[in-house]
Amino acid sequence: MRLRWILVGALVVAGTLIGIVLTDREPVRGEYCTADVGATHAQIDMEQARWTTLMAAIAQRRGLPPRATTIAIASAFQESRIHNIDYGDRDSVGLFQQRPSQGWGTHDQLMNPIYAINVFYNALVKVDGYEAMRITDAAQHVQHSGFPGAYAQHEDYARALASALRGYSTAAFSCNINPTGGGLVANVSEDVRSAFGEIPVTTSNMSILLPLSGRAPDVEARGWGLAHYAVGNAVRLQIASVSFDGLRWTAADSPNGWVPDESARPDRVTITM
Repeated sequence: MRLRWILVGALVVAGTLIGIVLTDREPVRGEYCTADVGATHAQIDMEQARWTTLMAAIAQRRGLPPRATTIAIASAFQESRIHNIDYGDRDSVGLFQQRPSQGWGTHDQLMNPIYAINVFYNALVKVDGYEAMRITDAAQHVQHSGFPGAYAQHEDYARALASALRGYSTAAFSCNINPTGGGLVANVSEDVRSAFGEIPVTTSNMSILLPLSGRAPDVEARGWGLAHYAVGNAVRLQIASVSFDGLRWTAADSPNGWVPDESARPDRVTITM
């Protein structure tokens, strides 16, 4: 692994090199997501939102602590700018720039983000005491980078995103998007289960309910994790609104973020298409 920033295109303004990130979906002006936790304002693009929400969902599914999500996000920020790229140094590919020649898996496997994230976590949980380590040290134990301290520069963003996407910072993650509409309930149900596992799902013609049970604060955190995941993938899944625990996010009014909604229940996340 090595220090690298992905610069797909560039232009020079007043002597400053400005990177332009291109994804598999042509970006629309103004589309981005933010996590606001404490004094940290973390802004990411839509592809980064897709993969960070997936990292959080898989960690939740595996019962890993939020710190594992922070380490994964910081590592991917450093290695690929959290873009699933099919090139890199030597045979490195994917979110974490994992190398087939180093035993991480085949090229095709490593280009599958679900596989890549899981093998990253497989390696992380073998690091004795990673929960108490500095983020950059834990990342280095997994990545074996030639620049072992480089992950530290991404810690604040990674912590903010992990706290929001794991649901411990409530209503802290929002996306500003240009709604398209027309999503299918079945697609959302399948996608959520692929990320989080076999969680209860109740569907109707135009909405999907993710019932929650258990004790607070676990229910609240799981609920916000699911709600933030839906918002982060609203463009891809063509989601119209997400409601939970007295608040609602709407694609059509996404610049307003989360707004009060008395009908939003604390025991279910409601996603409408």
